[in-house]
Amino acid sequence: MKLIPATGIQSVLTNGYKIFLGLTHHGFFKKMEDERYLKLLYRGVLGRRLHLDPPVLYSEKIQWLKLHDKNPMYPMLCDKLAVRDFVREQVGEEYLIDLFGTWADPEQIDFSVLPDQFVLKCTHDSGSVIICKDKKTFDFDAAKIALKKRLANDYSIPGREWPYRDVPRRVLAERYLINEDGSQAMDFKFFCFDGKAHLVLVCTNKTDPGSGNYTFLPDFSPFRIYQSRVSESEEPRLAKPDCFDAMIEVAERLGAGLVHARVDLYDTPAGIKFGEMTLHSSSGLSQTMTERGERFLGDLLHLENVK
Repeated sequence: MKLIPATGIQSVLTNGYKIFLGLTHHGFFKKMEDERYLKLLYRGVLGRRLHLDPPVLYSEKIQWLKLHDKNPMYPMLCDKLAVRDFVREQVGEEYLIDLFGTWADPEQIDFSVLPDQFVLKCTHDSGSVIICKDKKTFDFDAAKIALKKRLANDYSIPGREWPYRDVPRRVLAERYLINEDGSQAMDFKFFCFDGKAHLVLVCTNKTDPGSGNYTFLPDFSPFRIYQSRVSESEEPRLAKPDCFDAMIEVAERLGAGLVHARVDLYDTPAGIKFGEMTLHSSSGLSQTMTERGERFLGDLLHLENVK
């Protein structure tokens, strides 16, 4: 989870919640009780009070899950290396992205044996992806420095996402997924509730979170739940992939038995490939989700099914 830093000296000085947010970036409040911390965090990021008794909105229910849903499977699902065995058992080896290696220390990476294009990421967090599109121009030293910083961070602390706490910290290298024209493969993020996919977020431009992201219902009809700089009438009409129904089936098999999970899949020339599973999408703190999205997803998340 990446928190939005407080901006503007005057704003920070007059808003205690923004002061709180700023201090979280420097490691403060690590020992604060979780519920109190999440209430402050929620108010600081979203600008409104967190209601937990009962939670109604999707963002509120995600915070509730952090506090009360302690499924022992979750650390394994959040571990980008261990989850590969789960995917292999549930849907098959063919859905896994080619793995080139894993290392406990970035200094151990032998870049000479990696292909010209690859992806590096940490196994214990989210957002640490480093893409190499050409080894001739790739900055190996900068990559190792960035990965060392990520390995030193306890990703469970900023958003109180406890499943990440005990995930072993290492680096893995995977194949870079591209289309036949060289463009990056599209990312399909399926929001599954009680084993059923009810919404998919399609990311066509992962370098700009303000554009290129579109949401659809299972019949692939548009259903916008995020703010966008582009009006709905101006949004491009994405064609439904031939493998879309098969992707839904894969996502639902991986999400079976879970109250809620986001299952990320890629549509590639080599077939459907698994990206990751996320239990608390955006840590339940998306600043661009609309009220429509909050209520639509919130109604689908049945906390009474938490065991």
